[in-house]
Amino acid sequence: MKDFLKYTLATLTGIVLAGIVLFIISLVSLAGIMATSEPETVVKDHSVMKLELNGSLSERNQDDAMSLLSSLWGDGQATYGLDDILSSIKKAKENDKIKGIYIEANTLGASPASLQAIRNELASFKESGKFVVAYSDTYTQGLYYLSSVADKVLLNPKGSIEWRGLAATPIFYKGLLDKLGVEMQVFKVGTYKSAVEPFISTEMSAANREQVTAYTGSIWNQMLQGVSASRHLSVDSLNAYADRLLMCYPAEESVKCGLADTLMYKSGVTDYLKKQVGIDTDDRLRLLSLDQMVNVKRNTPKDKSGNLIAIYYASGEIVNDPSAASSTTEDAIVGSDVVKDLKKIEKDDDVKAVVLRVNSPGGSAFASEQIWHAVKELKAKKPVIVSMGDYAASGGYYISCEADTIVAEPTTITGSIGIFGMMPNAKGLADKVGLTFDVVKTNRYSDFGNLTRPFNNDEKSLMQMMINEGYQTFVGRCADGRHTTREAIEKIAQGRVWTGEQAQKLGLVDVLGGIDEALAITSAKAGVESYSIATYPDKKGLWDTLFNNMSAGGAQAKWLKSQLGEFYQPISFLNNLQKKDKIQAHLPYELNLR
Repeated sequence: MKDFLKYTLATLTGIVLAGIVLFIISLVSLAGIMATSEPETVVKDHSVMKLELNGSLSERNQDDAMSLLSSLWGDGQATYGLDDILSSIKKAKENDKIKGIYIEANTLGASPASLQAIRNELASFKESGKFVVAYSDTYTQGLYYLSSVADKVLLNPKGSIEWRGLAATPIFYKGLLDKLGVEMQVFKVGTYKSAVEPFISTEMSAANREQVTAYTGSIWNQMLQGVSASRHLSVDSLNAYADRLLMCYPAEESVKCGLADTLMYKSGVTDYLKKQVGIDTDDRLRLLSLDQMVNVKRNTPKDKSGNLIAIYYASGEIVNDPSAASSTTEDAIVGSDVVKDLKKIEKDDDVKAVVLRVNSPGGSAFASEQIWHAVKELKAKKPVIVSMGDYAASGGYYISCEADTIVAEPTTITGSIGIFGMMPNAKGLADKVGLTFDVVKTNRYSDFGNLTRPFNNDEKSLMQMMINEGYQTFVGRCADGRHTTREAIEKIAQGRVWTGEQAQKLGLVDVLGGIDEALAITSAKAGVESYSIATYPDKKGLWDTLFNNMSAGGAQAKWLKSQLGEFYQPISFLNNLQKKDKIQAHLPYELNLR
C-alpha cells in the first residue's frame, strides 16, 4: 500500500509538473506565433501614431519571451527598441495618412543620449507640418525633456512636471566590505579612473568630483538648450524653475511658467486629438501603437543596386566569456563573436561600408583589443564609421578609436581612457567565521590570485606592471586611430569621462549626431547613393530568450535586479569578479544620474 501511494503521488507530481511545462511552452509558442505572424499594418486616413512610453529602452528590442508573456497577462512593462522608435517616427513622417504623433509619457528607463535621439527625430517629424502632442499625469524629468519638443504639452490638473536639475549619486561599498572583512586590492592607471572608487573609498575623490561636475553640467546644458528652444523660455528662467522645484506647486504654476500649455484629464485627450486631426468628436480616432508602426511599410522605393551598408550593433559589457557579464539577462559584447562577425562582413563584397553602433561602458581590456584589431582589418577593406549611443567609454572607446569617423550624441558618455585591475582579499572574512587555509605549491606564484590572502609586494608589482602595459597599449591605439600623438591623448586620458559635446572639442569625436548622420557619412565615404541596410548580429529569438530567462542565472538575475535596483550592477560585478579578465577598461558601474 505504501508503494502504491508513493508511486501514485510521484505520478501525479510528474503530471502536474509536465502540465506546467507544457502550459509555459504553449504560451510561449502562442506568443511566438503572434510575434512572427503580425500582418502588415494598413494605415487608414486621419491616423495618429501613439508613442506610449512606459517601461525601459534598449538599442534593439529582442523577442523577450517573458516580457511578451507579461504583456499578454497585462502585468508587465514594455521594453522598447530605440531602433523601432526612430524608424516608426520616420515612417509616420513619410505617411500622408498619419496626421500627427501623440506622446503618452509615463516612465521610461533611458539615458540622456537615447532621449536626445528620440527628441531630435520628433523635431524632424515636425518639419513635415504635422503635429506632436504630449500628455502625462506626471512628467519625469527625462520624459519632460523629450516631450517639450511637442507643439502642445498637456498636463493632468493634479499632475506635476519634475524639473529640478541633474544629480549624480554614486554608491560606496567600502564600509560594508570592511564590516564583512573583505579588502579590494586595486591596481589602476588614470587619475580619473573612478570605477574602483565605490569599493575602496567612502566618497568621491577630488578628481572624480571634477569630472562628474563637468559631464553632468554638459548634459544639463543640453537639456536646458533643448527645452529653451522648444518652449521659448530663457535658460535662466529654466534654471530658476528648477531651483523652485515646481513639481511641489499646483499644476497651474507649470502652465503659468510656460512648461505646459493646457491642463487636462486623460479622458479629454481623445477629443483634443480629434480636433487636431480635424474630425468630429463622434468619429473614431485611429491610434497606431508602436507595435503596429513597426509593421507599417516605408513609402520609399525599393533599392535595386545590390549595395549594402551594414549596421553592427555592439551593445553591452565587453567580455571574453558570456558568463563573465555582470548581468545574464542583458546584452553583452562577446569578443570572439564580434571578431567572427566582422570578419564575415569584411569578406562580403555586397557590403560596401559599415556603421559600428557602440553602446557600451567597456569591460575586458583583452576582448576590447581583439575587437579593435578586427575593426582595423575591416577598415583596411571598407569604410567604418562609429555611431555612439548612450555610452562608448573605456573599452567602448577602445573598440571605436580606429574608425574612419566617430559620430556621437552631445550627451553620449565617452572617453574614460584608462585601465584597472581589482582582486578581493577575503582573509578578514575567513578570520571572522573561523576558517583557516593552508597551501602546497610547486612554484613561487602557483597560488597567485588566492582570495584568502593579500597580494605580497612582488605580486603587487607584477599586477601594476601588467596594468601599466595595458594602459600604454590603450593610449597607443587611441593615438594611432585619432592621428595624433601619445602625449596629446595622455592630456585627455587618465580615465577621464567626457560627454560627446566635450569629446568633439578634444578631438576624441568628429561629428555630433545620431545614427542617421553616421549613415550619411558612411554612404558618402563608400561612394554609394543607393543602398539597403543590413543589421548585425541577428536578433535573439523567443526560444533563446526564454531559455536564458528560465535558466538559474537568468531568473536569479531578473529577480535581483527588480529587488536591488541601482545596487544591482556593482553587486553583480562583484559576484562575477572571479570570471572576469584581470585587466578591465570599464566605466563606473552606475553613473547614477537623476
